[in-house]
Amino acid sequence: MDRLLPPGRLLAGGFQHVAASYAGVVAPPLVLGANLGLSPLQITFLVSAALFTAGIATLLQTIGFWKVGARLPFVNGVSFAGVAPMVAVANAQPHKGDALPVIYGAVIVAGVLGFVLAPYFCRLVRFFPPVVSGTVITLIGITLLPVAFTWIQDGNRDHPASLTDLGLAGATLAVVLGLRRLLRGFLQQIAILLGLAVGTLIAIPVGAVDFTPAEHARLVGFPSPFHFGAPHFAISAIVSMCVLMLVCMTESTADMLALGEVVGREADEKVIARGLRADTLGTAVSPLFNGFANSAFAQNIGLVAITRVRSRFVVAACGLMFVLLGLSPVFASLIAVVPRPVLGGAGIVLFGSVAASGVNVLLKAGLDRGDNLLVAATSLGVGLIPVISDKFYDGAGIPETLKIILNSGVSAGCISAVALNLLFNHVGRGREAPGEECTEDPVIPRPRPRLARRATLAVRRRSP
Repeated sequence: MDRLLPPGRLLAGGFQHVAASYAGVVAPPLVLGANLGLSPLQITFLVSAALFTAGIATLLQTIGFWKVGARLPFVNGVSFAGVAPMVAVANAQPHKGDALPVIYGAVIVAGVLGFVLAPYFCRLVRFFPPVVSGTVITLIGITLLPVAFTWIQDGNRDHPASLTDLGLAGATLAVVLGLRRLLRGFLQQIAILLGLAVGTLIAIPVGAVDFTPAEHARLVGFPSPFHFGAPHFAISAIVSMCVLMLVCMTESTADMLALGEVVGREADEKVIARGLRADTLGTAVSPLFNGFANSAFAQNIGLVAITRVRSRFVVAACGLMFVLLGLSPVFASLIAVVPRPVLGGAGIVLFGSVAASGVNVLLKAGLDRGDNLLVAATSLGVGLIPVISDKFYDGAGIPETLKIILNSGVSAGCISAVALNLLFNHVGRGREAPGEECTEDPVIPRPRPRLARRATLAVRRRSP
């Protein structure tokens, strides 16, 4: 992970991470900007700011300083979990156009609170044995797969995918799998990037590529600090964002555990504490440049697993590219040209790889021992509720702050797995939980001294 690759491989690998995470970075500002009724120019500014701040957060995570940064190949970007509470904050304002300063003030407070809590929150890693971490990693992949399916539906999950959408997604998937099978070395590692390029070229003749974003984008544009006004600090908004911050920290902890399994380096308490500091510091700084709450991006775990390129400097190059894209909207718009169905075809491989990694961890946990199967099965079911039905909790009179947790499949499943593992495998048990293998050396009876001497003499007589 600490290897610095040659410039060509570094840039190509970094750009591949940009392509894999670009849609996740720009989606929250697009959704929020549309809800606030911002003009296309203002929404473009929000997107550039999101890219710029995602780059800063990624550099903090991969390069880091002092005790900040997990120094793992992690991409950090705008958390989509924050869209719902930010929309709720906006709807509570007399004028939606004045909501951004209130949101930014709440995000700053939440980021500072998270930074203070990071060294204490990381101690929860002891509650993530393989049965818990495997369940959470599997949920991360499963909850991301519907994102790929929505991309194949051209971003509209309420309408069936057209024949063109299915064709582009299928072609991209076939290209990625074919390149992974036929190529070797570096070209095999960038199969996802090549697949996206080939898929986009295939989409041009069928009219599925929209070049409008590139036509109206400026060459250079800096996200001026507090562009939408100085931050305002409202108690209700701060509470919502603090709950969101705890959710993001839970997901980031699970993501670091997952990436540790992929790269073969254990994410212990110190690593998680440094990673959470990078998350929360990036969150606290983002509003200065008109950004939002940041968290680790799980989709890049799949890319690391597929390519087997573990260098954190590759992801640092991705962070630098995000910064440059934020400073140059015209270049940022070029990546937006990639059709969503093409992204969806590649996303099936990326997100499916994360789920498969989780299954592998569950196999190591031993589902046939004790109540591990019950813990994993129940937690997977709880985590899949918001994936299958995003309105499941809407009519139950549940408080909005609690909905933030329940509507995040990863957070709900994670909390369920930790609680059930404690209940069934630890509470009321002895020193060794049922179903767990004893880690102590077995007690072997020592031979009696006289027998031992006879055995030693017999061996000496037989020796040449």
